[in-house]
Amino acid sequence: MKFWIFFGLAGQVLFGLRFLVQWIVSEREQRSVIPVPFWFLSIGGSLILLIYAIERRDPVFIIGQSTGTLIYARNLFLIYRQPQEALDVVR
Repeated sequence: MKFWIFFGLAGQVLFGLRFLVQWIVSEREQRSVIPVPFWFLSIGGSLILLIYAIERRDPVFIIGQSTGTLIYARNLFLIYRQPQEALDVVR
């Protein structure tokens, strides 16, 4: 039981770190920026939370995390499909 609590908390921490990364990059750039690591943290945290939700058998949590993961992955796909010049701005 304790393992799953720590597992879920780890997912939540990973998911929450994305906001810290976004804030730091935006402050450095002096404009609102969503950097690539934001999406990787989103996917990692979301997948861990999805596994946790499946273990807990929580359909609301499962739906929320599974749809989010797809959206985050799609954003990464769109970013890496861009020409190199555009990627330099995003990173």
